[in-house]
Amino acid sequence: MKRTCFALLCAGLLAAVALPAHAQQTRYPVKTMDFDIWCTEEAHLSYDRCGKRLPADMQKFEAYRAIVEKYEIPYLQQRQQKLEFDRDILHNDPIDNKPDDRSKAPAATPAPQ
Repeated sequence: MKRTCFALLCAGLLAAVALPAHAQQTRYPVKTMDFDIWCTEEAHLSYDRCGKRLPADMQKFEAYRAIVEKYEIPYLQQRQQKLEFDRDILHNDPIDNKPDDRSKAPAATPAPQ
């Protein structure tokens, strides 16, 4: 009885872990942010100051990264949906691309006797 309960518990835990991973099928090309690049190119600070990594600069970087991450996934989702719409509706429209006769299965040929 205990083995059966343990086996069911393990199967339930495995399913609970596997289902969320399966539900997230689309991966978006999210770019990682680098403090050094942000410091020199976005904040326009000197290389010496960026090398020190002051706590105030780190806080500004974390705030900037949080703002960007807030909007990045919805933007990438919207872009993916637009690409799928273009592909499915605009380019694969069956009215514009009529199937030809070659798509039908070839007729069976009789075997020679």
